[in-house]
Amino acid sequence: MQNQMNQPNMQQSPNMSPTMNHGGHEIFDGHEILSSFINALDQYQLFDQHLQDQELKGILHRQYTFINDLYNVAVQSFSTGQDPSHPTQSYKMEQSNDVIYGLKPAQPKKPNQSVSEINEQGISGHMLGLIKSTGSMLGMAACEITNPVFRRVIADSVPNFVEMGYELFLYQNKHHYYQVPQLAPQDMTQMLNGFAPSQTGQQMQQGKNIVQ
Repeated sequence: MQNQMNQPNMQQSPNMSPTMNHGGHEIFDGHEILSSFINALDQYQLFDQHLQDQELKGILHRQYTFINDLYNVAVQSFSTGQDPSHPTQSYKMEQSNDVIYGLKPAQPKKPNQSVSEINEQGISGHMLGLIKSTGSMLGMAACEITNPVFRRVIADSVPNFVEMGYELFLYQNKHHYYQVPQLAPQDMTQMLNGFAPSQTGQQMQQGKNIVQ
C-alpha cells in the first residue's frame, strides 16, 4: 500500500487546462519548431535582396507569406492548446510537374569568393535546404506531440513543406541547377521489376478463417 502511494500519478487530471496539456519533450520540440520557422523567415528576407530572377523572387514571396501565417497558427495552438484563429492552409505551387532528365555539361561547383558571386542557383539551393530540414523535423515531432491541436497543426504542415520543397526542386531542375541523371534502360528495367507483390496478407487471412 505504501509503495502504491509513493508512485507518481501518471494520469492526467480531467480538469487540466489545454494550455498545460503538453509533455516536456513536446515543449522542447515546439520551441525548436517555432525557432526554425523564424530562422527560415529571417533567411528568406536576406535572400530576397540578392535575387534578380522574378520567378524565384515570386516563389520566395509566396513561401514567406505561407510560412509566416503558419508560424502564427502554430504559436496560437502551442501557447493555448486550443484551435487557432483559422486552420492550416494548403500550399499551392505554380511550377509545372515536368522534370528534365539527364546531365548537361556544367562547370564544377565551388564556394563563393565574395558576396557579389551570390546568385539564384545558390539561393534556391539554400531555400531548398531550409525547407527540407524543417519539413523533416516537423514529421519527426508530429509523431510524439501529445496536445492534439498542436499535433494536428504540425502534422498537417508536413505535406505543405513537401510541396514547397518540390517547387524549389522543379525550379532548380528547369534551370539545370539540379540535374537528374537516369540509369541505363536495361538497369532501370531490372530495378523496377526487382520486387513482386506479397501474398502473406492473403495467407494470414485464410489462416484466420480456418481458426474461426
